Amino acid sequence: MTRTVLISGAGVAGPALAYWLRRHGFAPTVVERAPSLRTGGYAVDFRGEALDVLDRMGLLDTIRALDTEMGDAAMVDADGRQYATLPAAVFAGDLEVLKGDLARLLYDATLDDVEYVFGNSLAGLHQDADGVDVTFEHGEPRRFDLVVGADGLHSTTRGLAFGPEERFVRHLGIYTAVFSLDNYLGMKNTGRLYAAPGKAANIFTARGNTEARAAFHFAAPEGLPYDRRDPRAQQRIVAGRFADEGWEVPRLLTEMAASKDFYFDANAQVEMDTWATGRVVLLGDAGYCAGPPSGRGTSQALMGAYVLAGELAAAGGDHTTAFAAYEHLMRPYVAEHQALGREGAERFFMPTPTQEILDMLAADAPENTRTERIGLRDYAA
Repeated sequence: MTRTVLISGAGVAGPALAYWLRRHGFAPTVVERAPSLRTGGYAVDFRGEALDVLDRMGLLDTIRALDTEMGDAAMVDADGRQYATLPAAVFAGDLEVLKGDLARLLYDATLDDVEYVFGNSLAGLHQDADGVDVTFEHGEPRRFDLVVGADGLHSTTRGLAFGPEERFVRHLGIYTAVFSLDNYLGMKNTGRLYAAPGKAANIFTARGNTEARAAFHFAAPEGLPYDRRDPRAQQRIVAGRFADEGWEVPRLLTEMAASKDFYFDANAQVEMDTWATGRVVLLGDAGYCAGPPSGRGTSQALMGAYVLAGELAAAGGDHTTAFAAYEHLMRPYVAEHQALGREGAERFFMPTPTQEILDMLAADAPENTRTERIGLRDYAA
């Protein structure tokens, strides 16, 4: 039976879910607030069974061709002198690609048979026994069998179906800004990281060393006042925090002001007792964000999309049965990653690490994937 499914969000989780829903005979529609596909962002990495999901999508070889091939990175002081080497095993995972490249690949893989609506967002949801009536910020209302919120940390879907954000979002005490720039330092498959008390800045190469991605991180308590839709105001906050820092920070602040894909947000987690209510369900960061310090957000999005679509297919479209199975399978996986996220946030601004400590982190990196398995079911069978 073909069922209509509205997916809010065209990042990673939304298009990945649309891909699997089409494979299982559903009819997905993806709505995205942004006017076009978001192609910026930092590099993301894959571990464990997330690689199996990419393989089952037939995309693993293509994604491997986009690998950043990141090597070790240099830890530098205010004068640019290297004092330690950060091994790639600590931050690059088994496979690392730019988030924008991944989003584009998933979009291209679904464009021919999935309806995409850009420049729009959900405004209201009304459920009954047979479906969900959805109103939008623009255009006419529509009715769908199911609605999936894959719209990130500040999910509109979650707000409409479950309640205000402050009930579910747990701040981790860190804010991050990310943007693209030229590889003006001439680096090759590497990066440089600068740390000061309660703040850090870094730059890494991208796309065959033709580009770079930079980030600023700083510690601040929950409730830092800023408008999430005003990037200039956000840039002023970052510039104020890093105004007196050395190394390449002054140049990076100048590049930040000129960037076209600037992104700024709090590092946070989403904790919920359930990810579903009636015919509405949450996917990825919208329902169970583990936070950037976990390094697992993209893996969770891909795994969650695979499991949610597969359980809907296995249940013959019975959303009550499918949503319960989806949560049962994903909960332990998510709990492990959220624990990693909290641990990562606690040590994010640790004192200047020695080379011995960095080498120990690299040696422990394989252990971080040891229990990251849920036992993927072959839903096609």
